[in-house]
Amino acid sequence: MVRIKAGEVDRDNSVDKVEQILQGAMQEFLQHGYAGTSMDRVAVAAGVSKATVYSHFQDKEGLFKVLLEQLTSKKNSSIFGTEPIEGEPGVILHQVATKALKQMLNDKEHSAFMRVLIGESGRFPELAQICVQAMIKPVAETLTHYLAAPELNIPDPEATARILLGALVHFHITQNVMHGQDIVPMESDRLIDALTHLIAKCAD
Repeated sequence: MVRIKAGEVDRDNSVDKVEQILQGAMQEFLQHGYAGTSMDRVAVAAGVSKATVYSHFQDKEGLFKVLLEQLTSKKNSSIFGTEPIEGEPGVILHQVATKALKQMLNDKEHSAFMRVLIGESGRFPELAQICVQAMIKPVAETLTHYLAAPELNIPDPEATARILLGALVHFHITQNVMHGQDIVPMESDRLIDALTHLIAKCAD
């Protein structure tokens, strides 16, 4: 018979509580926005006590940051994997762009969360900075590192990475976040094909 140590049970319970709190927080942020969400509301939505919420998160901003970092980490892992990306630019960038855009376009929760971020960024610029730090910077750095490989011979890897990322984010915002798919319609495959073709040409 396997005996589970008390410390292991406590750690498992702690992880479960954090996940409950994060799920409750996401529900509240999407429904009430950042300004309208309180730690009390999060506790109720998560089904835990207010003391439990504060035992894991110091304040609402810290909770928001962890939630954003967790979402980003999961998405980045599914897009880039755990190993350094390498291979022909036309193939690799097409795969990465397709995965990234598919996730953004199919994840309604992500689109709703982006609306919250954009809507609250004027009153809470620190939220926008957390977003850039957690969501944009890691992806830009990963793409820049790949594009900086000497054999690719790309003149400005960082700017090229931002062009790729910027085009994908712009497409997601105009098509989904701002409900513009009927106003400026375009198939995602068409955008990805053109974008990766342009970047692959730079590496020729």
